[in-house]
Amino acid sequence: MTKTATIFRALVAAAAFAAGNVSAAGAGIEMESAQVDLGNKGSLQRGAALYMSYCSACHSLGYMRYSRMAEDLGLTEEEVTKNLMFTDAKFGESMNTGLDPKQAAAWFGKAPPDLSLIARRKAEGADWVYNYMKTFYVDESRPMGWNNAVFPGASMPHVLWELQGSQHVLTEPKHKDGHCPKGEAFGQCITGYSIPEHKKGSLSPEEYDQVARDLTAFLAYVGEPSASKRESIGVWAVLFLALFTLLAYFLKQEYWRDVH
Repeated sequence: MTKTATIFRALVAAAAFAAGNVSAAGAGIEMESAQVDLGNKGSLQRGAALYMSYCSACHSLGYMRYSRMAEDLGLTEEEVTKNLMFTDAKFGESMNTGLDPKQAAAWFGKAPPDLSLIARRKAEGADWVYNYMKTFYVDESRPMGWNNAVFPGASMPHVLWELQGSQHVLTEPKHKDGHCPKGEAFGQCITGYSIPEHKKGSLSPEEYDQVARDLTAFLAYVGEPSASKRESIGVWAVLFLALFTLLAYFLKQEYWRDVH
């Protein structure tokens, strides 16, 4: 990808998290489960491809190296270099964006943040990321023309709209308790979303859900690359402790048999 194309993607996709007027992130919204499976390398590979195609022009993953990602996801250096590296970075370097932070700050008011730990920063973890990617809707009052139910007032445009389509919110007045399970828009509770026929995306709702899930899984992996290995070791550790406890019990019985 040329430098010009990278900058163009940055202009279209970046404005992300620009300074100012961002309200509390989806307080009280009931999150759908992302059902992330860090052991599914196919999902992680698809998520990596999605991230590099739609997010990497603006957002770095400064705590992850291309070489570590390749090793963990079962990819070769050639595959990563050819398909997932869109800057002049070396294979062993961190996954930083080609967007100059100073230029980004000048253009957008604030440089788009590093997303290495985004799936760990929020209390809802990966579920937050998953629901965030699913709840963009058209809002002409916003500078970029988009808003988000999970992160009201978000400055980031919906970079995946061509896949999902342009959602419009369906709302109803707030109930007496003021609780809005799917978030709020224009001072009312969101009840659902509609996509006009001429604004439908290239994917079905089920296919887009999988896209959101794959991208979420990749960001969850980046946030804690050793999680899958740690969990597998944890299973064996628990089994060892269970066996040791059983052996200790029988040993105790043997020692105390003569005492009684």
